[in-house]
Amino acid sequence: MCTLSPCVAAASATAGYAAPVFGNPAFDGLRFAFGTLTVLPVRVTRWDRRAARGGMLCAPLAGLVVGVAAAAVGLVLLFLGAGPALAAVATVAVPAVLTRGLHLDGLADTADGLGSGKPAEDALRIMKQSDIGPFGVITLVLVLLAQTAALAQMYDDSWARGAFAAVVSAAAARLALTLAARSGVPAARPEGLGAAVAGAVPPGGALAMAAALTVAAGAAGAAFGPYGAARAALAVAVAAAVAELLLRHCVRRFGGVTGDVFGGLAETAATVALVVPALG
Repeated sequence: MCTLSPCVAAASATAGYAAPVFGNPAFDGLRFAFGTLTVLPVRVTRWDRRAARGGMLCAPLAGLVVGVAAAAVGLVLLFLGAGPALAAVATVAVPAVLTRGLHLDGLADTADGLGSGKPAEDALRIMKQSDIGPFGVITLVLVLLAQTAALAQMYDDSWARGAFAAVVSAAAARLALTLAARSGVPAARPEGLGAAVAGAVPPGGALAMAAALTVAAGAAGAAFGPYGAARAALAVAVAAAVAELLLRHCVRRFGGVTGDVFGGLAETAATVALVVPALG
């Protein structure tokens, strides 16, 4: 079961949101993003739909911070003499630590729910259980292996290429959350983080963020040449597309999104964003 931070749990338990607190909307969104998506000591002061909208739009920014931290740890190990494989393991571990494994837990629960083949109500009940079933275990192992193998290959090719891929992957993972939180995507349950952010982001805003991140990744990837620019932009675009396919499947199966589904989408997008640049 994908657990929430104490402040998120308290907010969702009181009809979804606490009373609004007046403040700067931009900072409220940043606080919401970092306070709910990372373990960084950021105090969330608003839980209304406006803060949720800003927070989900800022999710890729939280991903950039997580990605930079992950890349930094990997590079330190490389410069200390560690091999690409060990640096890749450390790079993959950092996002898990900075999210308390929230997204990985959501991925496992989503895999168990989908793999059960049961109706929505039963599948959602399986996802809320604290244990992890065989589908969840297998999915976690394969995803973590894929992320580590892809990063190790890129670190072996170039430390800069591996570090850049780690940053792009983390941002693309949180972009998947922005896109999944757009209006028109319902919540599968009336409570929890999924219900708190479901439908909060205008479709135009979500698409604008997707376009901005794709262009930014391509521009930064130009440092590795024209092929590097195309590969970076393609990594973000393909990651978003695959996450969208999973999102639609989850909505059909569960009737909407949950916090677990958001976690599953993030890890799926992160994996795809690493595998794509490792090809070719």
